[in-house]
Amino acid sequence: MAAVALANGPFTDQRLLMVPHLVTALTGPINELEQRLLDATPVIERWFRLEWMEHTPPLYCAVDIRNAGFKLAPVDTNLYPDGWHNLSPDVLPLAVQAAQAAIEKICPEARNLLIVPENGKPSSFYLASLARLQEIFRMAGLNVRFGSIDPAVKRSTSITLPDGEKLTLEPAQRTRYRLGLKYFDPCTILLNNDLAAGAPGILEELHEQFLLPPLQAGWTVRRKSRHFQCYEDVSKRFGKLIGIDPWLINPLFTSCGELDLNQAGSAECLRGHVDALLTKVRRKYKEYGINEKPFVVVKADRGTHGMGIMTVRDVRDLEQLSRKPARGKASQMPSGEVIIQEGVLTNERIHDAVAEPVVYMIDRYVVGGFYRVHADRGVDENLNAPGARFVPLAFAGGAQLPKPGARGEARAPNRFYMYGVIARLAMVAASYELEATDPELQAIS
Repeated sequence: MAAVALANGPFTDQRLLMVPHLVTALTGPINELEQRLLDATPVIERWFRLEWMEHTPPLYCAVDIRNAGFKLAPVDTNLYPDGWHNLSPDVLPLAVQAAQAAIEKICPEARNLLIVPENGKPSSFYLASLARLQEIFRMAGLNVRFGSIDPAVKRSTSITLPDGEKLTLEPAQRTRYRLGLKYFDPCTILLNNDLAAGAPGILEELHEQFLLPPLQAGWTVRRKSRHFQCYEDVSKRFGKLIGIDPWLINPLFTSCGELDLNQAGSAECLRGHVDALLTKVRRKYKEYGINEKPFVVVKADRGTHGMGIMTVRDVRDLEQLSRKPARGKASQMPSGEVIIQEGVLTNERIHDAVAEPVVYMIDRYVVGGFYRVHADRGVDENLNAPGARFVPLAFAGGAQLPKPGARGEARAPNRFYMYGVIARLAMVAASYELEATDPELQAIS
C-alpha cells in the first residue's frame, strides 16, 4: 500500500498505521529471531494494542538499535528526538497521520502548537530538523510556531535555511498558568529541549495546557538505568509471549552511581561492575556458541548526543583509571552517574561502512527511520559521533511484504518490521518509565 494512499485514501479514518516495510541495507537470509517475530505478528500486534489501552506512549521518540545477527536490541531511547530531516520524504504522510491521531487524542479542538527548541545557537542540521517537525504538525492541521525559553533570545529572529525556507524563533512569554507568544495562545506545547540544564520555572505549573513530553522526561529526572530496567521488564514479558530468551532483545546493564575518579574507591567500584557484567555476557555467548569478543559500554546515566562513551573489552582496559589520565584521555570517560551496558555489535553495512538503524515514532506508530553510518568506526564502537552520516530508509514495493508460512526465496527480508517491534518495545518501556516518575501519580500512591 502506498504511503499516499494511507494519508489521502479511504483508509485515513481507520488509522492503518502499521509498521511500514522499508528497504534496508542488510538483505541476507532471515535469521531465526526475525522469523519468529514475523510468524508471531498477530500475537505481537494484539499485545501492543492491549498495552496502549493501559499506558500512554510518549508523543514522539527515536530509538537507536543494534543488530548483531545473533542479538537485536535498543541501545538508546531519545524522548526529544531531532534528526527529523533525515527521514525519507516518502514516509511523511505516515508521520502526518500519526501526528493527527496524537493531537485528536490529546486535544481534539487544538488549533495552535508551540514547539520549544533547544537552547543555544542552533546548528543548520538542527534547524532543518525543526523545519521538518513544523511541516509535519502543520500538515496535521495546526498553526505551528517556535517559542524559545533561552534567556539569550530576546526578540523574534528569522533564519534562512539552505533550501531557502525561513524559520522564526521567538521568545516564549509566560502568563500565570500558560506559555505562549505575543498574539499566539497554544493548546499544546511540544518540547524539543531535553532540559539537560534543568527544568526552568517558565515550564512549571502549566495547568491549563498540555506539555509534551512531560517535565519528568527531561534529564533533570530521567535516567537511562531506569529506562533500561523498565525495558528489561518489558522484554521478559514479551519474550514469554513469543517464546524467546529475553536476552536476545535486551542489553544487560548495571549502574555504578556517581563516578568520581578522584575518589579512591570509585575506579575499583567501576572495575567490579564491568568485570561482573562481562562475565554474564561471556556466559551468554558460550550458551549460544557465539565466538565474538564481548564488550561493555560505559556512558553517562543522563544526557544524549553520544558524548562521554567508553567501550571496554577487558577489565584491564580500566587500569589506567587508577592513575592520572593521560592528556586527552579524560574526555573519553563519563563523569557523574554512569550506566554500564552490554555492548551489542552491528553487522549492518552501507558501502562497507558500519551502520545502525534509528527508528522514529509519533504516538504509538512507527513513522520511519534511517541508518546512522560511520566510515571511521568499528562494529563495537559508538556511531553517534562527529563524522556520522545518515541514509534514509525508503519504501519498498508492496510485493515484497512477507508471506506467512513462506520460506527461503519466497519470503522477502523485512527487517524494518523487526526493528519496529524492538523500537515499540522501547516506547512501551518509556511509558512505564514516565509513569513511575510522574509526580501526580506518586502523590496518589
